[in-house]
Amino acid sequence: MKNSNNNQMAAITIALLMASVSSIRAQSESTRESAGDVAKPQTSSPTDFVDTLNSTFGKQTTNRATHAKGVVVSGKFTPSESAQSLSTAAHFHHSVPVTCRFSDNTGIPTLPDADDHATPHGMALKFHLPDGSETNLVTHSFNGFPAATGDEMRQFFIAVGSSGPGVSQPTPLDKFLAAHPPAQKFVTTQEPPPVSYATLAYFGVNSFKFTNADGKVTFGRYQIIPKAGKHFLSKEEIAKAAPDYLTSELRDRLAKAPIRFDFRLQLPESGDKIDNPSITWSDKNRTVDLGVIEITSVVPDSDTAQRNLLFLPGLLPVGIESADPMIEFRDKAYPVSYDRRHAAQTKK
Repeated sequence: MKNSNNNQMAAITIALLMASVSSIRAQSESTRESAGDVAKPQTSSPTDFVDTLNSTFGKQTTNRATHAKGVVVSGKFTPSESAQSLSTAAHFHHSVPVTCRFSDNTGIPTLPDADDHATPHGMALKFHLPDGSETNLVTHSFNGFPAATGDEMRQFFIAVGSSGPGVSQPTPLDKFLAAHPPAQKFVTTQEPPPVSYATLAYFGVNSFKFTNADGKVTFGRYQIIPKAGKHFLSKEEIAKAAPDYLTSELRDRLAKAPIRFDFRLQLPESGDKIDNPSITWSDKNRTVDLGVIEITSVVPDSDTAQRNLLFLPGLLPVGIESADPMIEFRDKAYPVSYDRRHAAQTKK
């Protein structure tokens, strides 16, 4: 999809977000009504949501509606003893193969890896269970989410798409961000471009319910922490970075040694919101070690592989359940995007 339309859409989208960040203004609760429809909840379907993403980032063809650019790798997950006591889930009791996709943000497949809007980066996982089934996990490199519900998330993208050149200030996006502090934090506090996909921490912003063999229930959110530590490019390195440097760096790194991440579960404290992914839990909350994720190689023909992969965050084994309504919404939206990137093939 390397064409002028994509490049124009990328430039427009980036300009919108940069303009909004520079013109964010404070709004009190009494002025939230002036934010218009973008600040109000609205019932929308998963199809409506994907329509909005396609409208924002350009017509979808063979790529995802969002996190369109990525690379697929493989490896294994080895659980810890504490994972075994937390849940009856099979991959908490047995070492299992994993398929992982690292990705850049936005639905623009030609976006340079070092662009500000390539963050947060994604890490989606398939754990291949001993009985032949699988369970999936979708995470990104920002500890939090810009919206509490699928409706709010759609309104965020509607605001982006309504704030183009020539729109008077404050724009719909200015108003949405001022009325939604989590979205403002999401837009304005992203980390710099990373040295590698292997030097980022990834967060599962949705909460899950875990049940062990004794029936004990634990709630938590996943964290994936790089054993190599977190490392980011300098300003000079960002200016010189190749458009696809993250994939090239990953191939070079894996040719020398596996990549390892600590897999953890963050536990809530009293008063923490279980069902609202836009509210981040404190870094002081206790975490439980779940084991180690080891990435060993880039899969052959990664482009074909990533197009065919569908990660469903609600595909869960016995012993793990959804504890956040947004998981169900995401679980229904992703197949809509999957069908659209396969539409041309289906017609043949």
